[in-house]
Amino acid sequence: MKRRVFSAPDLGTAEQAMGAALRLGIRPGHAAVLAQSDIEMTQVPDAEKEASPTDFIPAAWRGIVGGGVIGLIGGLVGMWLPQAGFHALGVIITTLVGATVGGWSAALAGSTVPSEVRRDYEREIEAGRLLVVIDGEDDALLDRASQAIAATDGMQPLRQVPHGLLH
Repeated sequence: MKRRVFSAPDLGTAEQAMGAALRLGIRPGHAAVLAQSDIEMTQVPDAEKEASPTDFIPAAWRGIVGGGVIGLIGGLVGMWLPQAGFHALGVIITTLVGATVGGWSAALAGSTVPSEVRRDYEREIEAGRLLVVIDGEDDALLDRASQAIAATDGMQPLRQVPHGLLH
C-alpha cells in the first residue's frame, strides 16, 4: 500500500484537506488525522483517527514469520538428529509453536511502539502540527487526492520515508 503524508497547521485545515481526499474517492479507512495525544483525545473525531496508533499488528506478523521460521529450523534439526526422534509431525508442531510464541511475544512488544507514521514524523507532531495521511493502491487516485490536499491553504506535503530492505 502506498502512503502520502501532509502537514496541517490546525484541525480545521486538516479536516478540510481530508474532506477533499474523501470526496475524490479515498475510502474513510484509508485516511486519518494524526496529532499530539492531547489534541487527538479532545479535538479529533474518532472516525478521523488512525486505526492502529501502535505497531501491534505489523509486529505480530513479523513475530509469526520469524517464530515460524525458527520453529521450522528447529524441527528440521530435530529430524536430522536421530536421538531427537522427530518426524514430519514434529516439524509441523515446532513450526506452529514457534509461530504462535513469536507472534504473541512480538505483538506484546509492538503494542508499546508507536506506529510507523508516528515514528517517521515525530518532530512534526511534537511541533504541534497535525498530519493528514492517505493510503491506497491506485496511484492515479492518490495523485488526484494529493493534489487536492496540497491545494488546501496551509497544507504541506511531507517527504516520504522509505522502509524495508530494498530502500
